[in-house]
Amino acid sequence: MTALPIIVGMGGINASGRTSFHQGFRRIVLDKLGQKARQETFLGLATLMNLAKYDGKDLVTNDGEIISASDIEDKLGDQIKAGTLIRKIEKNHFDVDATHWQQKLAIKANSDEGLRFTCRLRDLPNPVPSSWQVTEIDKKTVNVIVPDQLDVKHDSYRDNPIKAAGQFPTGFEPSTMYNSRYQPRGLQATIFAATDAIRSTGLDWETVMNSVEPDKIGTYSGSIAGQMNDEGFGGLVRSRMKGERVSTKQLALGLNTMSTDFINAYVTGSVGTTFTASGACATFLYNLRAAVNDIQAGRTRIAVVASVECALTPEVIEGFGTMGALANEEGLRKLDNTDNVDHRKTSRPFGENCGFTIGEGAQVVILMDDALAIELGAEIMGSVVDVFVNADGVKKSITAPGPGNYITMAKSVALAEQIAGTEALKERSFILAHGSSTPQNRVTESLIYHKVAEAFAINGWKVAAPKAFVGHTIAPASGDQLAMALGVFSHNIMPGITTIDKVADDVHAEHLDIRNAHYECQPMDIAFVNSKGFGGNNATATVFSPSLTKQLLNKRYDDKAWNCYADRLVQTTAMQRHYQNAADLGQYELIYKFGNGMLDEAGLKIETDKLTLPGFNKAVKLNVNNQYGDLK
Repeated sequence: MTALPIIVGMGGINASGRTSFHQGFRRIVLDKLGQKARQETFLGLATLMNLAKYDGKDLVTNDGEIISASDIEDKLGDQIKAGTLIRKIEKNHFDVDATHWQQKLAIKANSDEGLRFTCRLRDLPNPVPSSWQVTEIDKKTVNVIVPDQLDVKHDSYRDNPIKAAGQFPTGFEPSTMYNSRYQPRGLQATIFAATDAIRSTGLDWETVMNSVEPDKIGTYSGSIAGQMNDEGFGGLVRSRMKGERVSTKQLALGLNTMSTDFINAYVTGSVGTTFTASGACATFLYNLRAAVNDIQAGRTRIAVVASVECALTPEVIEGFGTMGALANEEGLRKLDNTDNVDHRKTSRPFGENCGFTIGEGAQVVILMDDALAIELGAEIMGSVVDVFVNADGVKKSITAPGPGNYITMAKSVALAEQIAGTEALKERSFILAHGSSTPQNRVTESLIYHKVAEAFAINGWKVAAPKAFVGHTIAPASGDQLAMALGVFSHNIMPGITTIDKVADDVHAEHLDIRNAHYECQPMDIAFVNSKGFGGNNATATVFSPSLTKQLLNKRYDDKAWNCYADRLVQTTAMQRHYQNAADLGQYELIYKFGNGMLDEAGLKIETDKLTLPGFNKAVKLNVNNQYGDLK
């Protein structure tokens, strides 16, 4: 019997807001929400963005005014909406209107006497060029004559052609929520996202950890660029060129394994499987696949799957921009025939577009095998029945599309039909498209969906594209898509691509339902989370709704098991409500176990059949299954 990986919690942060309890999804479909959900969304975003604070008694604005939750939309609503989703890059990242760089300058002497200047002795280059004439003025100062030309670099500023990004909500600062110790922004976001995901389960995490053997817990996470801020790789590669010193932390904290390591070391305290995979835009799905495979095989019973990318730096943006991959001001002006670019609409999946829009995000999903989820009374938010990954074969351009995504999509759809049936596939499935917003992607990705739909006789296949709202977060992009899928399952609202006026003429939309407005839909059963990544990193996940997941589990568990589960779920739901209320008031209490609860290796006990660790209720079994019995 193969274990079914159940989604029991999800948390994180991107340009739309907090992931838990679908806050980010609700921000995207804000105008389709009922009054209660709309009020909760504005309240949670107001405290997340530090526009209001709960002082233990009242909600108070930054001006000291007491405000009720029902008044937040009227008084702070415009500010909240303006400070979320894709927008002009804010100056806490860098100034897009005056982006700093080093410009070359060749200085030539105006006379035969050469170029003369005075400087500190310690500032002379080492070695001093042989043509320079250096005369000491005093022990610290020298006169220098350069007989020919002096090449220097000086501070300069340029108008950056790329001005928009999917940024965390304005005012959200994870560094102030815990003792962040000058950590890169991506790792700060990881601590927030992991805490949000764990708390969203409504389960006591110590109980969860001790419900299984210590090696049956896994953490699967990764980034692409690593941490490119000054505190990570960004500072490492820039420091000496800027005349500054490299710190002891920049190399270690820059590694793309660090999101995995931080979750293990500072949030969960796990000693189980630790895994990092990078696969361009499919990174989240690569890590999800590893977790799903381990749960199916029984190697892991609890999986924390994550991905993070906070790469809104001039260098990373210039790299993508030089490739022609990012939407820039000139391209947008031509598309809209205007001098005034709407930065909210730079990302236009399946519409007339000119490139993608980069974003920052951190997403974490908690998975359990179905037996453990039932035993603990976890909320069943859905299930991941499998994730398929395929490459593109021989290429000329490494970033060009290829056939791999046809394989992943077709396998995912075929599996869904085998398990859920033809009717569910045709009538109640939808696609979370990669939808990068490049002219090439809109054609090639839509052709894949067209051909798969044609093969499986699907018509009006619903398509949603999160990047229209949060941008392309690179590594966690598929996590953004999964979060939207769970939002659709929960709210029965299908997000339209509101940043486009119409579907582009070259999109293969005959079998697809792509709309430019949000709309209510019937309860959906199946979501296909698709990633069509750089370099041939293609992946598709088959995700089932809570309702369909329970229908399947009814075949595995009897009424007695379900009654026991229902009793435990009452407590889980109460704890979830408690956390949601606290989070909406900005009371996150991030989990950060820096040196707290370290294992004393002196208390570790090894026997022939088990290994006992202090602090864990269960022992690690050493009598592992020998798969090579025939070789004995």
